[in-house]
Amino acid sequence: MSIVNAGDDQRRLASDAFRPAYHFTAPANFLGDPNGTIYWDGAYHLFYQHNPDEAYDNPRRMHWGHAVSRDLVHWEDLPIALAPEPGGPDRRGCYSGGAIDLDGMPALVYYGNPDGICVATSVDDGLRSWLRHPSNPLIPHPTDPQAGWRAWDPCAWRDGDKWYLICGGKIEGAGDTAFLFRSQDFVHWDYRGLLYEPGEESDCAVPDLFRLGEAHVLLFASHERGVQYYVGGMDGERFVPQRHGRMNFAGFSLESGTLCAGLTLHDDADRRIMFGWVTEGRTEAAQRASGWSGVMCLPRVLSLGGDGLLRVEPASELQVLRGVHRRFDGVQVPAGAPTRLDGVDASCAELTVAFERETAGDIGIAVSRSPDGAEETRIVYSRTEGRISLDPGASSTAPEVVGRDVQHAPLDLDRDEALHLRIFVDRSIVEVFANGRQCLTQRIYPSRQDSRGVALFADADATVSSIDVWPMRSIWS
Repeated sequence: MSIVNAGDDQRRLASDAFRPAYHFTAPANFLGDPNGTIYWDGAYHLFYQHNPDEAYDNPRRMHWGHAVSRDLVHWEDLPIALAPEPGGPDRRGCYSGGAIDLDGMPALVYYGNPDGICVATSVDDGLRSWLRHPSNPLIPHPTDPQAGWRAWDPCAWRDGDKWYLICGGKIEGAGDTAFLFRSQDFVHWDYRGLLYEPGEESDCAVPDLFRLGEAHVLLFASHERGVQYYVGGMDGERFVPQRHGRMNFAGFSLESGTLCAGLTLHDDADRRIMFGWVTEGRTEAAQRASGWSGVMCLPRVLSLGGDGLLRVEPASELQVLRGVHRRFDGVQVPAGAPTRLDGVDASCAELTVAFERETAGDIGIAVSRSPDGAEETRIVYSRTEGRISLDPGASSTAPEVVGRDVQHAPLDLDRDEALHLRIFVDRSIVEVFANGRQCLTQRIYPSRQDSRGVALFADADATVSSIDVWPMRSIWS
């Protein structure tokens, strides 16, 4: 893929009413897991699983797409970084992995299907050209079926004079875990056992182990429930999980429309920034017909709260995309009667909503709403149940939209704490940040051209302190 062709694809697909304007998408065809996210020489690099041939997953055609940004907002598509090499260890696909600073040299560490863990390095500060290591696969699949580990989805880091690498996986009949390896030279590796005792998830895919404050975080995906994490500490070479949290509260599939895989980087502002793959919520046939599939969530800044769970906020850089501001103060919301915001087009917008401390019942906001309410995506907070919900059940009347599961996330507000929402609507994706403690993500596909409105609702009379609305500009030139 040349840069010129990438621009042509972006322009050709820009008129698609469901293609996001300010969320990252591949130029065309299939986008999957974020891979090799790295901050290098003053730039943010995003690599990702990419099938350049069609708008659907094809494991044997998996490449690494590549884009770069100087401001974490506007992106430039670069040529494909990794492609399956005929006769090579990755001949059936370049699968997920990460990027590291390998003694001053950028390196991509990935699963080469079918043979094992591979590495490629670049001597180009723009990271546009990559050279595979002659000893690939550095960690081949075990020849002993009783070895108890597999070479798959690597994450590598340095600790002192030693290199460590984990491969995601599971123990049959037990649950998720990761397999730990150690090396002095990054070429010869010894298996060291399980990184942590098996958990209760289906598996640990796309693992990302990093330090955050005084704790360690293992971000991963399960093939049943999508993105989640453990917060804990290291005991020698073993990770000891202490808290478990989720970032996807629905299922995981190519048609679920949910957050299915995530990866982070550390930048020069000492921030841990997460990128995440959000699948389509449409049928396979609809995805193929559209010519594109998959979206990255907005860049999220992760931190650690006093309760030992992650805090998540959208990157502040996104504010440069805001257009003309509108504000509504002291909006009265009578019980059982939706209150529409007049003159608001929120099909591609950011909204901040500050609710007053309510006394009873559920409160919420509907976005991408038609005037008659036949189409809408509902965001509901229940103080009595201590949860925030994202309900796409009525988001579209189109039959090809199949990702409609309601997501419920725990959110226990303090007695005197009001609900604060930051909501990003970008044509076919909604992200809801709640009090910096939860974020719910869902693909939606309003089929009516007038499904652009916003309405507030409540079980009991309520007041909304303020609502700020900004239309959002495109990230593409």
